Amino acid sequence: MERIAFIGLGEAGQTIGRGLLAQGAQLRAYDILFDDSANQGRLRKAAESLGIAVARDHVDAVAEADIVFLAVTASSSLAAAKSCLTGLRMGQLFLDINSVSPQRKIEAASLVAPTGAAYVDIAVMAPVAPYDHKVPCLVGGPGAEALLPRARALGMKMEFVSAEVGQASAIKMFRSIMIKGMEALVVESMVAASEYRVEERVLASLQETFPSLDWEKLSGYMIERVVSHGKRRASEMREVAETLKGIGMEPLMAAATAARQQWVADLGVKERLAGRKTENRAELIDAIRKVMGK
Repeated sequence: MERIAFIGLGEAGQTIGRGLLAQGAQLRAYDILFDDSANQGRLRKAAESLGIAVARDHVDAVAEADIVFLAVTASSSLAAAKSCLTGLRMGQLFLDINSVSPQRKIEAASLVAPTGAAYVDIAVMAPVAPYDHKVPCLVGGPGAEALLPRARALGMKMEFVSAEVGQASAIKMFRSIMIKGMEALVVESMVAASEYRVEERVLASLQETFPSLDWEKLSGYMIERVVSHGKRRASEMREVAETLKGIGMEPLMAAATAARQQWVADLGVKERLAGRKTENRAELIDAIRKVMGK
């Protein structure tokens, strides 16, 4: 039985954790929201309802674990890693699944190395929800090869990239320029087209140019991703932008993508839909327009 700790128990942590529990793993978790009065115990109750033990703090969560998942927000990944250090030891695997820059992963790995735990750079390459713990991942770093057989025994889908920290995350990050950029473009195109009621004609033209893609279905899917996850995706794209700056490249597209994703998040379209998920393009655009006062 693998003893697994989660630092951060948001959507990704809960979804992956649910799948690992079904494989017989023993789970323990800590999230800073466990102690947040504004959360009113909701996250604690969610953990307990899943069968995940609630730890007192970061160190209590990781001390007896065989495998540690770091699954926090991008902005707090280093701080969360630092909070775990005194509980880490030789023989543990420390899995950093946060969507942060390669340089941030390298910094985190340097913090973990003196503890004896083996750092693993993990890039989650698809939405977690449809896959649970079987979501496709790229892995790298000093602990990657040791992780693979254990991960596969748990039913996880992981592909080795490199023993070097940062390469797995770099693949995801620079792929995001395309994927999240396309999402932002579709939102912008469809909202603008709706002002003149020509969405169907625009989509028909795209279908003619790229006949292998179902643009009606794809546009609905992409807009839904922004509506549901725009805040997180904007944060990830700001990480991309900082990485591009670090290599001397002005992040024109990454910064614009972050701004458009954040714009949708700030509109509160998800709240207007009351959390209901839909990939109906016309319904999503109508919801955006109503929030805009159109």
